[in-house]
Amino acid sequence: MRFAFSREQLMFRDTTRDLLSRRCPPAAVRAAWLAPSGRVPGLWASLAELGIVGLTIPEAQGGLGLDEIDLVLVLEEAGRAAAPEPLLETIAVGAPLLRDAGTPALRDAWLPRVAAGDAVISVGLEGAAHVAFAGEADLLLLQRGDELHALTRADVALTAEPSVDGARRLSSVAWTPADRTRFAAGPEALRAAALAFDRGALAAAAVLAGLGRRMLDLTVAYVQVRHQFGKPIGSFQAVKHHLAGALVKLELALPLVHRAAHSLARADPDHPLHVSMAKAHASEAALLAAKVALQCHGAIGYTVEHDLHLWMKRAWALAAAWGDAAFHRGRVGAAILDAGGR
Repeated sequence: MRFAFSREQLMFRDTTRDLLSRRCPPAAVRAAWLAPSGRVPGLWASLAELGIVGLTIPEAQGGLGLDEIDLVLVLEEAGRAAAPEPLLETIAVGAPLLRDAGTPALRDAWLPRVAAGDAVISVGLEGAAHVAFAGEADLLLLQRGDELHALTRADVALTAEPSVDGARRLSSVAWTPADRTRFAAGPEALRAAALAFDRGALAAAAVLAGLGRRMLDLTVAYVQVRHQFGKPIGSFQAVKHHLAGALVKLELALPLVHRAAHSLARADPDHPLHVSMAKAHASEAALLAAKVALQCHGAIGYTVEHDLHLWMKRAWALAAAWGDAAFHRGRVGAAILDAGGR
């Protein structure tokens, strides 16, 4: 199979990168850590104006009607910028879950608002300890056993939880299932929840790929200007080897992320396997990039005054979210054993 992104998809990626470079510089990300919302003022509206917030929403409801292949490059750019916005939760998971499994009334009530940038969705699936951006969400899609429920903030009680990433706010959610909030049940709900999990894992993998590349870019720039023994430390062979190893790891993960996006978009029956391969490799690649970046920066990399930690801590958080590398390697192994037994 030959796979390549279209000219339009690459242009949309470049437009996203340009917007985030202007509206979400490191100073804005740093300020978001201290803001009550953990977000960049006005950025969500700018993303909506560009069409990014409505990317996975049908055109009939104000969106672009696109799929994971179009989305994956946008999410990589979100990682590159460490954008402190609920793109993963709303665009990659929440809107598609509502689009595919929600009732017509629920879809019509919420999807146009999301596409316009007037509403945020967050998702809490069974087994998730905390829900990201729950405090900012207008609608929460929550799983309880074989049921899916749609609740507003007035329907839940939130408790803020500690997060290694100061701009990715976490909450525990207390709520009571009710007939009026249930929008799917039984096998249909379980299938929808499983698909939502895979979409979340793919999205996290894409963001991790962008985070890893940005940390390497920061480090390459640093080792060219940091001098030791009268020469740039980037000229030392050991530093070159560290950076090259991290780059190879990222370059190997990226095709797996793109393959998983293609599999989800085309409803490939093997998409869970492809998603797990992508998430496992992207998590490990981003963690290695963070380790190498910290080591090459030396003492300054440990300080909160340096921007490196903004990307590094997001990578730590997302590497553990939506299944860590060990979990997804286990899924890959189970799939291989299952295929061998057939």
